[in-house]
Amino acid sequence: MLILSCSSKLWLLEGMLRRGLPDTLLVYGTVMHVNRGNPAGQEVLVDSWPDFKMVLTRSRREVARDPSDYFTNLYTAFYRDEGACQALLENSCAMNWGQAFQIQGLQDGVYETIRDITRARGLEMETYLYQLLLHPDPPAMPQYRPDKGLRLAPVSPAHAMLLNDTWKFGGNSWSLRYLCLLIRHFPNACLLGPEGTPISWCLTNQLAALTHGYTLPEHRGQHYLRSVVGMLAAQLHARGFPVYTGVLPHNEPSLHSLQCLGFRILPGVFYQLMVRPGFTQSQSASALDSAQDPAPSSGEWPHTHSI
Repeated sequence: MLILSCSSKLWLLEGMLRRGLPDTLLVYGTVMHVNRGNPAGQEVLVDSWPDFKMVLTRSRREVARDPSDYFTNLYTAFYRDEGACQALLENSCAMNWGQAFQIQGLQDGVYETIRDITRARGLEMETYLYQLLLHPDPPAMPQYRPDKGLRLAPVSPAHAMLLNDTWKFGGNSWSLRYLCLLIRHFPNACLLGPEGTPISWCLTNQLAALTHGYTLPEHRGQHYLRSVVGMLAAQLHARGFPVYTGVLPHNEPSLHSLQCLGFRILPGVFYQLMVRPGFTQSQSASALDSAQDPAPSSGEWPHTHSI
C-alpha cells in the first residue's frame, strides 16, 4: 500500500484515470479535486505504483476525526484486479473499520467485498443503488432562462440551514458541517426567489458529482432545476470536470429531467455503502431541533452524492 503524496505522480494518475472513463468517474473526480487545492482534505492510496491494480481515496486522518461522522469519513474505490481490491479494503491501515464511513464505487467487487467484511465483523451496512448519468457534451446542454423576478446565483453559506432542514438525511451537526463544506469549497448554483431565498438548488461534492438537487415543494413543476443544473454544468465544464450524477432508479421525474438536458444513463450500478459500527445519532445542531425528515419526492435528487 502506498499513499501518493508527490504531485507529479498524482497528475500522472489523473491522466491514467481519465483514459479509463467512465468506469473511473468517482475516483477520477476525487483525484481532480486533490490536484486542484484539495479543499476536502482527501488522500489517494494505491496498491502499487505505477502499475496499480487498485485506487482508494479517503479523508485524511486529521479530517476524519469524528468516528461517527459518515459524511466526512468518505472513501471511493476503483480496481483493475478484484484480488487487489479485497486486499486493500481488508487492510486496516487503508480502511478505518473502527469508525462510521461511507464508500462509493461503480464496481460489483467493491460492494461484495465491503458486504462480506461487514458481515464478518458484525457491523451494520446500508446499501443505496443509483443509476449513473453522464452528460456527453455539456456545452450542448439546453439553457433555461429563469422567470422574471428570479435569478441564478451561487449558494451562500447562509443558506446551509435551509438545505439541512429540507434534506432527508439532514437535521444533525454532521450533515450541517458537510453541507457547509460543499457550499464553501465546491461549485454550486441556486435559483433565488424575489426575496433572495433559494427556491431550487444543486451542489457538487468531493467526487465532482452533482448532488443535493432540490426544489421547494411549492415551486415544483416549473422546471427550475433545469436552469440550475445548466448553470452548474457550465461551471464544471469550464474547469475541465466531467458532468455526472447518480439517481435512484424509481425517481422517474429526476431521470426524465436530466435526460431532457442531454444526460445519458450508463450501464451498471453506482454503489453507496454506509457502514456504521456502534452508530449513535449525532446531537442536533442548534436551531435544528425542529428539523423535518421528509420522504424523498419528485423535487429532490438524492442524497450524499447524487442528484
